[in-house]
Amino acid sequence: MPREFRRVFYSGHVQGVGFRYTTQQIARGFEVDGYVRNLPDGRVELAAEGHPAELDAFLEAIRDAMSRHIRDVSTETGPPSEPPISGFTVRY
Repeated sequence: MPREFRRVFYSGHVQGVGFRYTTQQIARGFEVDGYVRNLPDGRVELAAEGHPAELDAFLEAIRDAMSRHIRDVSTETGPPSEPPISGFTVRY
């Protein structure tokens, strides 16, 4: 099954609550690559690549862990980047 790229924007009270750290820790349990970062407008951006089922499970784990802080989620899907993203990091 081919890899997929997803960019997810989380809004709500998602900055200053450990969202990026928690997301990075959750990513260690999944076969995903990408990054998470705060945006100037108060949202958090997550960019991740992996197999669709793995991405689904990863994003669900984030929702389960951080749902009390998330008000809205917006997702864009596309082909994996070239060159592929490697590892999962917090960007500043």
